[in-house]
Amino acid sequence: MATLVTEQGIVHYETYGRGRPVLLLHGWLGSWMLWRRTIEELGKEFRTYALDFWGFGESGDQGADFSVNNFVTLVNQFMDRLGIVKAPLVGHSMGGTVSLTAAVRYPEKVVKVIVIGSPIVGTSLNPLLRLAGHRSWMGLAETAPFLFDMFMGGLRASLRVAAYGLAKDGQALGQMFNSDLSKLTVGPFFESIGTLRETDLRPRIGELKMPILGIYGKKDRIVSPRQWEPLKQHAPHSQIAIFEESGHFPMLDEYTRFHETVRHFLNNS
Repeated sequence: MATLVTEQGIVHYETYGRGRPVLLLHGWLGSWMLWRRTIEELGKEFRTYALDFWGFGESGDQGADFSVNNFVTLVNQFMDRLGIVKAPLVGHSMGGTVSLTAAVRYPEKVVKVIVIGSPIVGTSLNPLLRLAGHRSWMGLAETAPFLFDMFMGGLRASLRVAAYGLAKDGQALGQMFNSDLSKLTVGPFFESIGTLRETDLRPRIGELKMPILGIYGKKDRIVSPRQWEPLKQHAPHSQIAIFEESGHFPMLDEYTRFHETVRHFLNNS
């Protein structure tokens, strides 16, 4: 386990392999653990870095700003602290939204972008996630923390069951949900999904010149799988890969094809 200190707190990350650097960014409710197999596969020819956003996984929750925009700042600080001049960004769900936003803000640092099941427009989120993104919930949870604790306990139990319908390896996904949710507090939970819900990248992604790959699972029930359409419409040079047998987690559902697709894009595009 490795950590570094940023202006807003301690950031945990895992790194593996040698070669050109690649940054892996997790989604909402997740952590670096989603990338366990990906780190091993890509680490055969790249130096992989899988980091936890502030307030998620093992990273610090020290009153930071848990917005998508601030996670973009984290990526920039992370690269600066480790001396990574430029690198591809690979982001799942919210992490892909962060990756595209970072590419807009710091185009000189981002050489390629891969987004996996990522919302280009926040309204593409599952209705329950859009509901969770209402800012009023955060105020209620802060004034009545016992309600948040009860809610999180119920959510962990529900997601352990729901995981079997969200990924082929439901047991592994359920274990990740249980571990990651046990560490979440009010701020990261509500503020991150609130800003993701308000996201609309369409006006800016047309500015991007670097290669972009969008990977979307046709069976995704978390983010509309048709989000590849605004990506392709507003960044016409984007490449799109539809995974017919995957839901929101193609790195779990079709892991061989997923890693072959990512490796090919990193090496050839």
